[in-house]
Amino acid sequence: MGINIQRRSLLKGGVAGTLLSLFQPAKTASAHKIKKYPNSYGVLVDLTRCVGCRSCEAACNLEQGLPEPHSPFSDESVFEADEHGRARRTDATAYTVVQRFNFPQQDHPLFKKVQCNHCLEPACLTSCFVNAYTKTPEGAVIYNPDVCVGCRTCMIACPFYIPTFNYSSGLHPRIRKCIFCYDTRLKFGKPPACVEACPQEALIFGKREKLIKIARRRIEKNGSRYQDHIYGEHEAGGTSWLYLSPVPFSEVGFNTELPDEPILDGVKGFLAIVPMVLTIWPALFAGFHLLATRKELKPPATNGTHEEETR
Repeated sequence: MGINIQRRSLLKGGVAGTLLSLFQPAKTASAHKIKKYPNSYGVLVDLTRCVGCRSCEAACNLEQGLPEPHSPFSDESVFEADEHGRARRTDATAYTVVQRFNFPQQDHPLFKKVQCNHCLEPACLTSCFVNAYTKTPEGAVIYNPDVCVGCRTCMIACPFYIPTFNYSSGLHPRIRKCIFCYDTRLKFGKPPACVEACPQEALIFGKREKLIKIARRRIEKNGSRYQDHIYGEHEAGGTSWLYLSPVPFSEVGFNTELPDEPILDGVKGFLAIVPMVLTIWPALFAGFHLLATRKELKPPATNGTHEEETR
């Protein structure tokens, strides 16, 4: 009897402790110290200056050796939403795309360039258990396909939904995304191909801290022209690509629900559960089995004892 009580108490305590540890809130990110990259580069994107020429797309395609698009870069039909009402996005054949947004109150549409934002503390890097990602001092988030196992956790972790998977080869898993022209340009202090190709100076390359100052000056001098916010300065801990917009960012497809803390804090909290679950799972099932078979382990009562209990 004493043994059964101890086993039952142990089982209850183990299950309760397990559930408590699984559902205990993760450590908040407010205490997290965001890494600083004082000499890192970035790009400031001014939506008021982009005309949707897609020169940046053509330059990226050439620089990265991507396949030719199905339609020429002058084809404006690509700006139309698909059958599900979704704007175009990056994929394995296009590391950057331009989206168009129409507003009745404006005489002309707004265009937004989309690519990897190269977070200061990337969630893709944190979520990758084989260390396929690297954050360089220059500001780029680069990827090593030689160690990638194709788990695609980075695609789920990214708050901007940027990494895409190359499904054309099942034997050689590979994630595709913008790498900031790191190997050919950024590590030599040169601007990425898309910036160099922009004819409207909608893209400005430079040190991230300096770009923030430029953006603030534009907001101060032209307050009615811009939203009083630099998207990417703080979102998800900060990004290397920064944006200025004349309309609320939510109206041009930006995720405005992101916290200022790095996404990596939440990712770490989730990933910390995985090894714990793998460790305690066998013990949990053993406990459930013990609970289910406790009647079989209990010695059968004698007739006399049964009679005494039923009197």
